[in-house]
Amino acid sequence: MTTRRDGPDTAWFSRLGLGIFIHWGHAASRGWELSWQMVGGVAGQFPPRQPVGCEEYFANADTFDPVNFDAQVWASTIAESGARYVVFTAKHHDGFALWDSALSTYSSARTSVCRRDFVAELLPALRAAGLRVGLYFSIVDWHCPLYPRYTDQTVAKPYIVGRYPVSPGTWASYRRFMLGQLTELLTNYGPIDIVWLDGEFEHSEQEWDFRAIRDHIKAVAPNCLVNDRCKGFGDFRTPEQLLPDETPDGPWEQCLTMNESWSYVPDDTAWKSSRELIVHLVETVSAGGNLLLDVGPTGDGSFPPPAVERLAAIGRWIRAHDAALRELEPGLRPGQCRLPTARRRDRGTERVFVYLTMDPGPTLHVHGLPVRRIRGVSLVADGRPLRYTAHPSIADIQSRTPDPSGDVVITLSPPTEELVPVVAIDISLG
Repeated sequence: MTTRRDGPDTAWFSRLGLGIFIHWGHAASRGWELSWQMVGGVAGQFPPRQPVGCEEYFANADTFDPVNFDAQVWASTIAESGARYVVFTAKHHDGFALWDSALSTYSSARTSVCRRDFVAELLPALRAAGLRVGLYFSIVDWHCPLYPRYTDQTVAKPYIVGRYPVSPGTWASYRRFMLGQLTELLTNYGPIDIVWLDGEFEHSEQEWDFRAIRDHIKAVAPNCLVNDRCKGFGDFRTPEQLLPDETPDGPWEQCLTMNESWSYVPDDTAWKSSRELIVHLVETVSAGGNLLLDVGPTGDGSFPPPAVERLAAIGRWIRAHDAALRELEPGLRPGQCRLPTARRRDRGTERVFVYLTMDPGPTLHVHGLPVRRIRGVSLVADGRPLRYTAHPSIADIQSRTPDPSGDVVITLSPPTEELVPVVAIDISLG
């Protein structure tokens, strides 16, 4: 899968560091995995989900009443985490719109209890907090009769990729409906930085006509980025739940859950620790990507306490290590250091960052550095200098190389209490 080269400017997106993904909908009020609970999860995918009847699932929308939703609280919590952008699920596969759509009554603004436009409430708060805003939009719609609507008789449970209800006679009408909802989101809520499409796994590329979808978005929002699930016409890539084997060419982000669920599932207690999440952030950023970390708000509109705790811990770490996350260049070769690394150049000095995602012991060995140009070694968090010795290679000594390379051995004791310490090695460029 490739990303397009003639799209909008992606420079602002590259190397943002941390973003927050928000998966939310009426399913949260029952602790159901968003959309997927209706089909019992995906065959072969862990963890399985207890299937819920399609009509029971759809009817739950009329009970949705998130009385504790506060856009300002969401925005401040996210900003304090150190994130720089947010992607909010305006509509997932279940078709429930979290904005006031004139094209559907299956919307948070038109249910019997809720009657709120969450896109209208949230986006201004995020922008005021200095965050870039993106909207997740599923191009499938399991509720819409034109798609056609899912029923217990027409869909496999658990879901089998490639098997779904089909209604060729209404396909053109459905595509007009889908593009109409996209137009509402892109024209009624101020500038949208990212459209995060999903659902491309149902129907063929010919049926979707991704070029037409991308051209439509460009016509109404020329500067908006689109992800790679607009197949062949995406501006950035979106691997899920793990780092790709090879660093993607061009802008990319890794999408990651805090536990094993995208949305709020109270029985899912497999929370990753704050340190684990920071390690994921470091591994992604040092490889040139952004980490889009997921939060599943509860049915009452609040963030789950474990998520709040982790976002706060990540924020404290980012504030102490901000310089090691911004405007980075590729780090050392794998043979030079067995830990993640990155570089940053500024005013005649190159700073090499080494992220201690594993405990190397009392000393850290880094190979192949220009040892006569080392100007100092320190901890990024507090600037504390670290003792080190530099050893030029025997071959460079014997050949009288004026700028020899060799090993730097850094003393790390006493240990730091940082969740993931970062060592900075300053090297003169002149």
